[in-house]
Amino acid sequence: MRIGNRIVASLAALLVSVAAGGAALAQTGAGPAPTEGDFIIHDFHFRSGETLPELKIHYTTFGHPIRDAAGHVTNAVIAMHGTGGSGTSLIRPIFSGVLFSPGGLLDASRYYIILPDDIGHGKSSKPSDGLHARFPHYDYADMVEAEHRLVTEGLHVDHLRLVMGTSMGCMHTFLWGETWPDTMDALMPLACLDVPIAGRNRLWRKMVIDAITSDPAWKGGDYTAEPHQALRAAADQITIAGSAPLQMQKTLPTREAAEKYLDQRLQAEFTGEDANDILYSTDSSRDYDASHLELIKAPVMWINSADDFINPPELGIAEREVKRIARGRFVLIPISEKTHGHGTHTDAAVWQDHLAELLKESAR
Repeated sequence: MRIGNRIVASLAALLVSVAAGGAALAQTGAGPAPTEGDFIIHDFHFRSGETLPELKIHYTTFGHPIRDAAGHVTNAVIAMHGTGGSGTSLIRPIFSGVLFSPGGLLDASRYYIILPDDIGHGKSSKPSDGLHARFPHYDYADMVEAEHRLVTEGLHVDHLRLVMGTSMGCMHTFLWGETWPDTMDALMPLACLDVPIAGRNRLWRKMVIDAITSDPAWKGGDYTAEPHQALRAAADQITIAGSAPLQMQKTLPTREAAEKYLDQRLQAEFTGEDANDILYSTDSSRDYDASHLELIKAPVMWINSADDFINPPELGIAEREVKRIARGRFVLIPISEKTHGHGTHTDAAVWQDHLAELLKESAR
């Protein structure tokens, strides 16, 4: 599995492939088959001052939009992926197989589900397409703007029943709620905080960035062969960031087992990956700041897990910040045999009861 995808796998603690997830969803008779497409945004202006003549945003959808008598969409859901992932990284048994299947809370025969590939990710425009380190230096605000334009201009959806996201997508969820507060019924951020990336959270990201840019083989981004030492160091940091101590102690009970796991994991991570893509996606959180929570109008169900290395509960940030959201609720899932560190965000069975509460509360 590629390192970019392994960022998601590390953070999600998942060992099931996207293809298997799609197959499992199909086997459950999940209603409408997924549809993929590309939306081209012409002359896209980034906050850095850079521009792209054409920005491609790839997306996957399930289901079809339903409009009321006034023509407003009533059943659209956007689900946003984590760093290094793509929309299809959410198509897997423990996420889409639980939520999108017949009878699921987001049954694809009832909802119009939108899974975008963010800038720099999946099949959307990214450094490895050819510009390399000359690709515009995008940030979360750029990514959310592109998501919004995909939804409104590309898919002609003017209202969202639910905005949700995992990890990076969790942070995007807050930005959606602050920026377009009147265009959604509910928000479900999964595994993040709303404050600027600082402390240990910035440290491990900066370690990944420095590992790439300090490798002589990186050559300022104009390498002809991937800088393997940089990728190895990045993978090491990502492994720790996505770790779940209880699960790892159970599944890797000896030194030999732990070291074998690490060797096998790293050997599988170098094929076909691009260091610039990792560099850009890791650094895109640099100026994130969802500091206007009071602007959010819709109900918010904010979920973190207690074994999350990236968003450790001892900081107490979520408990403090949720009080600024008029209709906000924060749930900290205790460590158990069911949690998987940061990756608990993708295990819908662990938190779907809270999603059910949110959908009921926000029903019109």
